[in-house]
Amino acid sequence: MKIIHFSDTHLGFNDLDVLNDDNINQREADFYDAFSQVVQQIKEIKPDYIIHTGDLFHRSHPSNRAITFALEQFKIIDSLDIPFILIAGNHSTPRTNLSSPILKIFENFKNVYLSYEQAYKKVEFNDVLFHTLPHMNDETKALSQIELCEANIDKSKKNIMMMHCSVGATYLMQEFGEWVYPSDKEYIFKMMDYVALGHWHGFGQVGKHENVYYSGSTERTSLGDKRNSKGFVLLTLKETLSVEYKEIAIRPIVQKEIDCEEYESSVSKLDTSDVKDALVEVRLTNLTALQSIDIQNSAIKELFPDALHVSVKREFKQGTNESSARDVEALSLEEFFLEHIKEESEEKEFERLKHKVQELFAEYEEAADDTL
Repeated sequence: MKIIHFSDTHLGFNDLDVLNDDNINQREADFYDAFSQVVQQIKEIKPDYIIHTGDLFHRSHPSNRAITFALEQFKIIDSLDIPFILIAGNHSTPRTNLSSPILKIFENFKNVYLSYEQAYKKVEFNDVLFHTLPHMNDETKALSQIELCEANIDKSKKNIMMMHCSVGATYLMQEFGEWVYPSDKEYIFKMMDYVALGHWHGFGQVGKHENVYYSGSTERTSLGDKRNSKGFVLLTLKETLSVEYKEIAIRPIVQKEIDCEEYESSVSKLDTSDVKDALVEVRLTNLTALQSIDIQNSAIKELFPDALHVSVKREFKQGTNESSARDVEALSLEEFFLEHIKEESEEKEFERLKHKVQELFAEYEEAADDTL
């Protein structure tokens, strides 16, 4: 028995305000492309079952484009005549009962089996039983649903548990409404042939449980996610369990460093041969307060004209005359900058930069007031 397990496709996610040739947000298009790659792999592998463990969409009220794309892809999957079991994640679950669950739009597909009612549901076939536990807003209710799952285990069949949650503190995403699976119920995992998890965006086996896996997301929803490997799980169930990770092609994150202690030399040595269409993160290290004013983000971005997007992170040089953490807390950001400039410049230069800094912070405060 072969099963493809994928998750956290977050269709409709967009970011960075970069449009492609079709006038679509490029990051949104990246998520559609990742999903299409999995569908292509499904067509080639021809598994016995397909499972998706939540967060099909990025929002519980996705855009028309995201819905249209999903319906087109589900039509392709449905035509393969392979059972496709899908559960709701926290991003696809309305926060109140006043909204209709978005996954209802797939109910008329012949081979699609849905679990989105915030309750345990078993999906049964001749040789396997899928125990589905979608995202639940009410954790007190979740406990009774887990007990229902345990009561429905059928030892004459393969048993697969599907959940969208955090199993242990290591896999917390720190999101609104995050559901944490109770540790005292982890013994149920040993009764299952496989436990398919969604929510955590990295592929991996969970703790000491040899049959419990997150498939990971198919794209990154944050530039803080530095994983350049995304994909899905192909599992084979015979006498034993075999788990194979299948990687898909995604837009890479490329990290670069500029040492501001030797700024000109560091810039001249930059290798930009691997940044075409990439998400580039540049770390400015050993930065002084003076340099922070003089080195503009726009100048850094101009060093990578072929990149899709460039983000700049500034790491200040640690000095003996630097304020302690307690002192910094007592100062405003403007005062903190001025303290550094005063230490590192002559009086005439300090007066020139002081006015420049004050003007910049005045503009910032004015803009901040306008957003209130």
